[in-house]
Amino acid sequence: MSSTRYSILALALASLFSASSAISFYIWRKNLIEWDSKLKELKKSLNSALEKCASERQGRIRAQQALRKAVVAQPQAKSENLDIPSYPMAPIGIVQSCFSTRVPPASLEGLEEYSHCWIIYVFHLNTDLEKLWKHPSKSKFKAKVRVPRLKGGRMGVFATRSPHRLCPIGLTVAKVEAVQGNMVLLSGVDLVDGTPVLDIKPYLPYCDSIEGAVVPNWVMLDSMLSVASVGFSDDFSSSLLDCWKSVEKKSLYSSPDEHKSLVKQALSWDIRSVSQRNRPHNNLLKIGSGDASDNASDLDDSQDGEASGELIYHLILDGMDFSYKIDGNGDVMVKEVHLSSAISFGNNKKRCNFLMWKDKIK
Repeated sequence: MSSTRYSILALALASLFSASSAISFYIWRKNLIEWDSKLKELKKSLNSALEKCASERQGRIRAQQALRKAVVAQPQAKSENLDIPSYPMAPIGIVQSCFSTRVPPASLEGLEEYSHCWIIYVFHLNTDLEKLWKHPSKSKFKAKVRVPRLKGGRMGVFATRSPHRLCPIGLTVAKVEAVQGNMVLLSGVDLVDGTPVLDIKPYLPYCDSIEGAVVPNWVMLDSMLSVASVGFSDDFSSSLLDCWKSVEKKSLYSSPDEHKSLVKQALSWDIRSVSQRNRPHNNLLKIGSGDASDNASDLDDSQDGEASGELIYHLILDGMDFSYKIDGNGDVMVKEVHLSSAISFGNNKKRCNFLMWKDKIK
């Protein structure tokens, strides 16, 4: 009788435990569903906020671009030569030197005897270009800029090559391939099409190459921007060949293979902006096209999302739109190429091409 009582008690306890477990599981499952629902709502709100920010940013940049075009065109209306825009520059300092006189400027004659030259140019695609027409005290000049090699860390603007400067002047070195009349053919030039050139100076190794020159450690971190590999899809060659038929007569390159080498060279470094590199790879947010960018470097590198969840970036070269993706390991895959509808060559009669220079190239 006693054992029967204990058996009944054990069964009752087991039933109670089972019921308690069932209730706990039900409560846990209900909470899980609620948490999952809240998480989806938060993700939806976050994506909505990101889309709103991106839309506002694009609108602001387009307004700045329109203002830039207006202020650059303004001086032209008063100029006799309407083809030459002007850029007012304010000096950041005055040089005190022992040289009291200057040497008269030289023409292109003799430049072909040098292997390289310096190009001094204007960052004419800066969206804040209208600040040039303001007094320095009212231009809201930013003393520090974000540096890609520092993962967005800030550094004094005069310690960087940032295009956003008090006087937006750039300096680059290029190889002199040939000189013909009033034209110079250069290679290795990292400038946007249409960049205004202020001056050309020959590169002199004995004084331009400084033995023992020192740079900060962060400048030497090449691994910060280098990619692991650059590959091409099976469909890339055929799409490039189709585009080549349209751009061949306007291009300075002799063949599709040269263009392929150019793309591989350009993408051997991570050319994305800091904000693009920090954006999650599964973000489906559309980031706009090349006409809504912060500066000249961003103009040729935009991104958008596909339904598959991967980010597709775009590189504009020679009037062609190269789409590519890059994974978390730094492996780049160039998918295909199309003719770019956003880029116009303007007056094609004034443009040079490979056929004009092929007899001059060494």
